[in-house]
Amino acid sequence: MARLEKQAEWLEREYPSAATSLREGLAEMFTVNRLGVSPSPTRCLVSTSVIESPHSGVRLRTRKVCRWRDGQMMMRWAAAALLMTEQNFRKIMGYRDLWMLKSALDQKAVSLQREAA
Repeated sequence: MARLEKQAEWLEREYPSAATSLREGLAEMFTVNRLGVSPSPTRCLVSTSVIESPHSGVRLRTRKVCRWRDGQMMMRWAAAALLMTEQNFRKIMGYRDLWMLKSALDQKAVSLQREAA
């Protein structure tokens, strides 16, 4: 976190909005690490590839459509493109260890409920 804070200080000079964004998300950036999940699923979960991959698949399959009749047509195309993209998905690395993530999240939820009560 200290290194990222230094990075934000460096960004502040030329790109103040980027520095602000970095500081906003600083606490959330290490959530998976704080939960103590094993390294194999952590490597996949801390990346945005899990989100970006389906989006690029939809973009690839809908880029030539230039006239959408209405919102319903757009939703159908997006759903169809996601289903086609899904066929190319692979299991995330460390999927066998996801039970540890669920357990850590459940423990966190219980402790938050106790604090609130």
